[in-house]
Amino acid sequence: MKTRLPVKIAVIITAAGSSTRMGASIKKEHLPLKKGTVLSECARAFLTSIAPFCILITVPKNGEKDAFNALFSDSEMKDLIFAAQSKVHFVEGGKTRQESILNALLFLEKSNENPEIVLIHDGARPFVSEKIIEDTVNAAYKCGASAPGIPPVDTQKIVCNDGFIAEHLQRNKMVAVQTPQAFTFEPLLQAHKKAAQEKTEYTDDTEIWGKYIGKVKIVSGSTANKKITHPEDYNMQNNFVFRTGLGYDIHPLIEGRKLLIGGVEFPFEKGEAGHSDGDALLHAITDALLGASGKEDIGSFFPPEDDKWKDADSAVLLKTAWQKIKSDGWTLNNLDCVIKLEKPKFLPKREEVILSIATILEVEQDKISVKAKTGERLDSVGRGEAIEAWCSAILIK
Repeated sequence: MKTRLPVKIAVIITAAGSSTRMGASIKKEHLPLKKGTVLSECARAFLTSIAPFCILITVPKNGEKDAFNALFSDSEMKDLIFAAQSKVHFVEGGKTRQESILNALLFLEKSNENPEIVLIHDGARPFVSEKIIEDTVNAAYKCGASAPGIPPVDTQKIVCNDGFIAEHLQRNKMVAVQTPQAFTFEPLLQAHKKAAQEKTEYTDDTEIWGKYIGKVKIVSGSTANKKITHPEDYNMQNNFVFRTGLGYDIHPLIEGRKLLIGGVEFPFEKGEAGHSDGDALLHAITDALLGASGKEDIGSFFPPEDDKWKDADSAVLLKTAWQKIKSDGWTLNNLDCVIKLEKPKFLPKREEVILSIATILEVEQDKISVKAKTGERLDSVGRGEAIEAWCSAILIK
């Protein structure tokens, strides 16, 4: 951990966008990366270099929980924040990136902890280096504003609406600007307020600074400091390990026990017999996750001969195993589950079961699929004597 710089620094990480160009069901900032996610890698870069006194993350409306989970999917994040003596705040964004940044700046103003320098960084730019961060801060401290830039590879032209070249630009005088962009706080805040009053949209914060304040110093950026915009940007930067696991369980159904499926109680005259509460679905999920991560099975983790686990809550067992798996750097891609049960009907509580599992694992509901089959009056399930559950899991590291 670097020693905190002698200047009070805040970092704004923009993550309030919709990620539509990624075409994914999950925001690009929440995609798995290294020890956590794209978002956690962004935060880690600043915490381990300049130790800002606070990090503000802009999020979509009602997006704080998902952003929180994405940030703290890195099991080391709490320790990193503590070591840097930093605070993390989630700020609701606006309709545009510019509005989101203004909301974050106003949050800082209202907190009465005005920083000397504020850095603004794309939440989808996780490969930023310590050198770029420190060079940008130092230049802003000396010049008031700075940003990293790289020379364009291709010759740049200005084109008219008719498709013909209107102007030939001098490539040696051009840079492609990256983030983080660093500014003295108070002038940037006032510039953003003026832009909002005038209802003028700008491409980035250097343009706002240039319009209302003055010049921006360019420091050397890097082609490695890439922003994830399209799926290929993400896939080219990663060499992921995918592991699959299969879980299975069966329990007799007897009177005098609760029928629990996926942590949800089903009204019925019979329930699962077992050393724990007998939740066959959660047991199958636990075994699938343990198998995918290369660990021992549920019986080895929670031995049935140990009275400590007598009538234990299977949700607690699953959560305990999952925490150990996550600590090894694994994240969940998806679960596909099948329940085999003659009675009662499963469909009316299907969504409740999916929500229950997602809550236990702290993942999005669309990562969980649960289907139900009957025994067609055959075998022990068909006779109403048992319940069976299968689960396949895919983990990513």
